[in-house]
Amino acid sequence: MQKDILKNSNKETIENEILQKAESGIRISSEEALFLWKHGNFKKMGITAHSIKCKKVKKNIVSYTVFRIINYTNHCIIRCNFCSFTTQTNSDSKEYTLSPDQIIKQFETSYKHDVKQLFLQGGVNPELSFDYYLELLRKVKKEFSDIHIRAFSPVEILHMSKNTGMSLSKIFLELKDAGMDSFPGAGAEILSDRMRNILSNKKASTYDWVLTMKTAHEKNLLSSANIVWGSEETDEEIIDHLAIIRKLQDDSKGILSFVPWTFQQQTKNFKVRYVPTYEYLKMVALCRIFFDNISHIEASLLVHGEKAGELALLWGSDDINSPVIEENVLRSYGLKTIKEAENFIKKAGFKPVRRNFMFEYDKKS
Repeated sequence: MQKDILKNSNKETIENEILQKAESGIRISSEEALFLWKHGNFKKMGITAHSIKCKKVKKNIVSYTVFRIINYTNHCIIRCNFCSFTTQTNSDSKEYTLSPDQIIKQFETSYKHDVKQLFLQGGVNPELSFDYYLELLRKVKKEFSDIHIRAFSPVEILHMSKNTGMSLSKIFLELKDAGMDSFPGAGAEILSDRMRNILSNKKASTYDWVLTMKTAHEKNLLSSANIVWGSEETDEEIIDHLAIIRKLQDDSKGILSFVPWTFQQQTKNFKVRYVPTYEYLKMVALCRIFFDNISHIEASLLVHGEKAGELALLWGSDDINSPVIEENVLRSYGLKTIKEAENFIKKAGFKPVRRNFMFEYDKKS
């Protein structure tokens, strides 16, 4: 298909036509997205992406949120090759599973400092019953009735369904009734079964990941989504991933934001290549250009740091995914406090606006 798009035109002409099409509000195809990814000029893509962003959100603002992550267990049978979360902690002396009371105690300090969003994530632990998750949500919500709980991941939900014999729909209804408010689009990485087998032979398939996300959205458990690249994936697999996410959003309209970031070198078992800043910015721009149905593109300070994050705000991003209180899975370059987040946004030339997981802006900002 790439040969077809190149017929009778030079690359610059094709690029200009695609970018003009996107800026005018016409959806670009996967073939056109692949052309931009392979041949597009990242600066020109950035200009177009910023223009599109300014039409979707107020051009002078950048939003941020603050939440506490608590990793409720580090025991995981998926054993992703790129992840050091369990490989570093899989000795008997270091394995843990937190009780609801321990989680409440950990969250208390954050809550006292006006952090009213909790993100629960952990490994796939076969020793945990479904009642553990329900009790966890109920107890935390009873203790902190006004907080928002974003919890688990498609891989964890699939495991709950398999263990209980309950449908995904029933699982989500039970969790929502117990206190779950939204759902992260975690564990996507690259939605290619070839790559998912490289990541882990126990990783959820592309079909199962999408089905779980769609079911969550049907129950009004809205989510984020992401892409993680910078390994052995092909250009075509990258664009296929974006196309799968866009189709999911067409079908369910449950994705609030999209976050592009790259793999980090955490283990010796997984091949990670160096991704230069211009490639990261090119991906940010491509996401803004391609996702005509997703309003918010997040700059990943958590992985890429402040310098790349500041540029990303001019390449199509309208949000930063910091500050995060506690992060054990990634090596974090993120901002640590609300003041740091607001100062960063101001220095980048924008007005900071605090928002919640649902992208509702704080009226006091």
